[in-house]
Amino acid sequence: MFKQRLISGIILVLIAAFGLYMGGIVTFAMTLIVALIGYSEILKIYHIEKSSLAVIGYTGTILYYVALLFDLDQWTTAIIILFLIFLLGCYVVRFPKYKVDQMMAGFFGFVYVAIMMSFIYQIRELQNGGEFVVLLFLAAWGNDTLAYCTGMLIGKHKMSPILSPKKSIEGLVGGIVGAAILGALYGLYLNTYIRFSFNPVTMFPIVCGLGGAVSVIGDLAASAIKRDSGIKDYGTLIPGHGGILDRFDSIIFIAPVIYYLTVMISGGAI
Repeated sequence: MFKQRLISGIILVLIAAFGLYMGGIVTFAMTLIVALIGYSEILKIYHIEKSSLAVIGYTGTILYYVALLFDLDQWTTAIIILFLIFLLGCYVVRFPKYKVDQMMAGFFGFVYVAIMMSFIYQIRELQNGGEFVVLLFLAAWGNDTLAYCTGMLIGKHKMSPILSPKKSIEGLVGGIVGAAILGALYGLYLNTYIRFSFNPVTMFPIVCGLGGAVSVIGDLAASAIKRDSGIKDYGTLIPGHGGILDRFDSIIFIAPVIYYLTVMISGGAI
């Protein structure tokens, strides 16, 4: 089991690294595919992954991403509203085939997975996006790893005993501080060969620390959804890890946070 988890984890990292390194249409396609799979995992919980609601959801996701690809930002809000109108229309026309929780799951999954996941691509498309997108993984996976290590070493006080009995307050603090330190080290490294309009050694720890704190909410929210739904994993796509959402739950949640923080520091707002 450990060997399978390790191999699939390495392959996943290599695919993600290649897709993000290439940028442009490659990053776009990878993000869209992952978003569609993740969205289907949410729909599967409510047994509508192959329904009319799902077709509307997949179509709305593709249209939203196409708007981003062609810099049609003025249409993204309209697409969200139209998506909701069509979703409700399907709910009404097919009534009582679909239940209200299924219809709401279709909209929730669209926002939670498809839209929030799109910020990975949007970060990559920023000026110096190749450097900024690394912050996403330092904040999420760095926080997760260092929180685990801190919790194992000195964790005594339970943070969320019902949702995640193994997580501790000490681990929470250690993960956030650790993510900030990783951000500082990364900023120190980049500062040797890239001239930014801000000091990355000062700003990156703030971005990673805040991102790490928010990622904890994302992780616990994903656990709460699974617990409420009575499932262990969102899927079986990644051997030893579960589904897309099992591996990217924190990444999805903090992608918009990292995007707006990097936009602000690049523009001198903070």
